[in-house]
Amino acid sequence: MRFLIDENLSPRICALLITGGHHATHVRDHGMASASDPQVLAKAAADRLTLLTADRGDFGRELALTRATEPSVILLRQLPDVVRAADVAALLLANLTPAVVSALGAGAFVVLTPRAVRIRHLPLR
Repeated sequence: MRFLIDENLSPRICALLITGGHHATHVRDHGMASASDPQVLAKAAADRLTLLTADRGDFGRELALTRATEPSVILLRQLPDVVRAADVAALLLANLTPAVVSALGAGAFVVLTPRAVRIRHLPLR
């Protein structure tokens, strides 16, 4: 899979995902450390990347308002206040099941917690 890691997550996650056989870049790698949510979504869509974020803010709302069919987004929720990059990568890699990968490939908003996975297909309603 191909990931764009949001600024609220450690850039170290990229190396861990790459070690796991995936492509991963951080928004900082693209000079987008202070980019708006619409700009980050546009970058992910243009480069065909799945956005990985822990920001419960506006990504889902932006996708719903625009009725976008891309990019796919994985929202990490219910993480501890302090979480190590290795723990985030392990959580993601453990939950990249065939169903999740298929949904992300078709366009999805996936909410991932330490105990559950919820998949909503794009466009959001």
